[in-house]
Amino acid sequence: MNDTVRLPSLLQAMLCFGGNFLMISVGLFVFSISLHILLFFCLIWTCLHAKALGYSFTQLREMMNQGISNALPAIYIFILIGMVIAAFMQSGTIAALIFHGLDILSPTFFLSAGLLLCSLMSVATGTSWGTAGTLGVVLIGIGATMGVPLPIVAGMVVAGATFGDKLSPMSDTTNLAAMSANTNLYRHIGSMLYTTVPAYALSLILFTGIGMRYSANALPAQEIALIQTALSSQYSLSLLITLLPLLLMLLLSIKRVAAEISMSASVICAVAIAVIYQQQPLVDVLNSLWSNTAGQTGIASLDSLLGRGGISSMSWTLLLSLMALALGGVLFTAGFLQALLQGIIARVRRTTSLIATTIGAGIVGNMGMGEAYISIILNCQLFRKAYEKRGLDNAVLSRTVEEGSTMSTGLIPWTTAGAFYASTLGVSVLDYAPYAFLNYLNPLISIAMAALGVGLLRGNTQKVEHP
Repeated sequence: MNDTVRLPSLLQAMLCFGGNFLMISVGLFVFSISLHILLFFCLIWTCLHAKALGYSFTQLREMMNQGISNALPAIYIFILIGMVIAAFMQSGTIAALIFHGLDILSPTFFLSAGLLLCSLMSVATGTSWGTAGTLGVVLIGIGATMGVPLPIVAGMVVAGATFGDKLSPMSDTTNLAAMSANTNLYRHIGSMLYTTVPAYALSLILFTGIGMRYSANALPAQEIALIQTALSSQYSLSLLITLLPLLLMLLLSIKRVAAEISMSASVICAVAIAVIYQQQPLVDVLNSLWSNTAGQTGIASLDSLLGRGGISSMSWTLLLSLMALALGGVLFTAGFLQALLQGIIARVRRTTSLIATTIGAGIVGNMGMGEAYISIILNCQLFRKAYEKRGLDNAVLSRTVEEGSTMSTGLIPWTTAGAFYASTLGVSVLDYAPYAFLNYLNPLISIAMAALGVGLLRGNTQKVEHP
């Protein structure tokens, strides 16, 4: 690093972030400019600010490289999820779940049942992306046939998938938050139950109420029979065989096998079933892993769903993520995010304000860096002394950081999670975000409970501190 390099002031950090926020919000909402292009100009704007601090072009490029390097595991998952979806389409796994799901799910309880199913799967596997890329795609297909608006279905999937990503002892963000805040994993999870349970219960009630609005949308027996006949004409639909790839991935995830390995194994299993059981040509099945082709059932919406997946389908998501991560690398390494948050932390006086500020910092961190991992680590470091000063347990810090970082990442279009959900579920972030109730009710309830002095654990005695 050059001797002339200096740290950004709070004013410059605010100017840098303000410019980025203005470009994205006006460009996206007013002029409908491509998000990729907006991030490109945000990157130029941020680099100009870093250049003014004394950084050279070589250093700026290294910052961008480091930002991308930190999220390489997520990029590998992008590629594998595209292959998993296509393989599950070819093996008949998705078709079988839709076929049998139409027999047992009704529009009235479809959303609440879907939330519970996604929550259970994400807790069991610890992966929100795997849940959305498998069970989420199935629920999108069933919801479409039932006439439930897809933004509502996608919001339900994201809420359920995020639930496990936040609470599962197998989730990477759950473990990362506990480790970064220097607290026990299960104490961290126990602390999160204070605020997550009421938020989840309220979300379940809301989805049940919305589902009742679509009770009249129950498909007539003739239409259900038409869809099932169309599926059975293209696939062999034995659940015992077609669910093997999904069950294999679930089993390996529960055993804490690396996600890349469990997904690769499920792809190989699905390819074998597609060739042997579904009697599809091997060459066609392998090519579908790159770019899947539409189904041939004769029902347009169903054919479109069955043609989803493949590595090429993730290109929009992948390119957006690379640009967002490069931007985050400069914002983080040049110190803009730290300067902004430290300036805010110094002005916090009350515990309730501290909780709200921590959650807000998680959202800003996700917006600036494109993914939650660095945001979780950074905010645990920045806020730890403030929590210790107030005698709050480290589990309160880890809980609050997750409520800001983990819960918001899927609601921001240019984060890796937001881009992934939009690409996988076929619904834009801005469309499904209003219905991902858990993701924004959880932080709001956390702030409200802090104001009431509920759940503010102290030390290891689990006493409550009043705000």
